[in-house]
Amino acid sequence: MKLGVNVGYILNGDVGDMVTVVQEAERLGYAVAWVSEAYGSDAVSVVSWLAAHTERIDVGAAVLQIPARTPAMTAMTAATLDLLSSGRFRLGLGVSGPQVSEGWHGVRFAKPLTRTKEYVAVVRQALARETVRHDGEFFTLPLPEGPGKALKLTLRPQRAELPVYLAAVGPKNLQLAGEIADGWLAIFFSPAHAGSSLAGVRLGQERAGRTDRPFDVSATVPVSIGPDLAVCAEPIRGYAALYVGGMGSREQNFYNQLARRMGFEEEAALVQDLYLERRHRDAMAAVPFDFIDQTSLIGPPDRIQAGLHAFADAGVTTLNVTSFASDVAGRVRDLRQVAEALDAAGLAA
Repeated sequence: MKLGVNVGYILNGDVGDMVTVVQEAERLGYAVAWVSEAYGSDAVSVVSWLAAHTERIDVGAAVLQIPARTPAMTAMTAATLDLLSSGRFRLGLGVSGPQVSEGWHGVRFAKPLTRTKEYVAVVRQALARETVRHDGEFFTLPLPEGPGKALKLTLRPQRAELPVYLAAVGPKNLQLAGEIADGWLAIFFSPAHAGSSLAGVRLGQERAGRTDRPFDVSATVPVSIGPDLAVCAEPIRGYAALYVGGMGSREQNFYNQLARRMGFEEEAALVQDLYLERRHRDAMAAVPFDFIDQTSLIGPPDRIQAGLHAFADAGVTTLNVTSFASDVAGRVRDLRQVAEALDAAGLAA
């Protein structure tokens, strides 16, 4: 198993701290640094900045939002970032959620699986430097009965096959990831419940005849290291409550549905009720400790080591550390301790 680091978004101008964390991850031998976007900092700018301040570590977008860009624009961006980073860019894609897609980008959240499949097809055509033609439900290139013509990307990416990842939560989206992607960007990955998720990925691979291709199960995992489990879990509560309770509408919250599938039916409903009532602190307190424990690495170093074994045994090939330390020194310390635990466990790829 390899290690990555997920540094999220730029918050309050903390780009210097972000660079420090990623440079330390590079020094420790981490494979990749991922950045996110929602409706604040965009991933492209941050990836470019991190690539300019590093030399060896891969840099990835987790994710570029599909409703925010045309597939051709995404292909242009990916090719440019791959060239500028000397072949270190990983392209993560996701449809986001209905609130962001419709409220921020003005794009209807309709048929996300069909949209994603078409989108990735156009991106792959363009990155392969084929003349791009597509006649789909969401994308038609070139437009008929007009002056447009089918075009080919003029820029040559550093690599002929740039890796494409999908952020997937639901069962059908997991199948789609296996069918069309090179990796799965997982969130709230629980080793105890991984079997059904990975079965979906394998089904997609079999359907597409892609079982012989490498596939990276790349899970973002909260990390909080210390002697007291309850204290370690505390800073993760806000993150979990935001996603399970507030990331989407009452009817469409993929993370809430995931928590329910994991057996937290009543707890997930309560967290959502409290969050949507704007009782955020109560929602945080209502997040079950077992949910945090199953999807995170918390506790002293020996427990972190055991947790790494559990994730590796469950099929994770890249574990992306998200440190919940309160300052940059703590985040750097967490990176070091996880790297040491991986070596001690004999799991380093």
